[in-house]
Amino acid sequence: MRTGAIGLILAFLVVGCTKNDLSKNDQPSQTATVEADNSGRNVRDRNDATKTSGDQSESESDRTISQNIRQAIVADDSVSTNGKNVKIITVDGTVTLRGPVKSEKEKTNIGAKAQQIAGVKRVDNQLEIAN
Repeated sequence: MRTGAIGLILAFLVVGCTKNDLSKNDQPSQTATVEADNSGRNVRDRNDATKTSGDQSESESDRTISQNIRQAIVADDSVSTNGKNVKIITVDGTVTLRGPVKSEKEKTNIGAKAQQIAGVKRVDNQLEIAN
């Protein structure tokens, strides 16, 4: 009797697992049909003249500048989520800002915050207004 009950339980488990596996495989993949919305930007970023996060200097002073700019941006409640996530790349005191922001005012505001940080020599504001 015990062996029969255990066998019956095992049979249900096997059938249940097989059924779930089949239903997952029968559904079309949603990710295969969706194109990335930033493909053009990725192509543009392959250009050696375009600064990316990989260009961030490892010197302590440049890392400190980037950290202080990020802290100033994040502390400002008027900055949008996109604005708080812009790329900040500092090399030899020159700061490059890249990424989407919600308005021209926000672009100017973030650029001004970067310029006010000690050690910044120049700000290259490449922020883009998001559509």
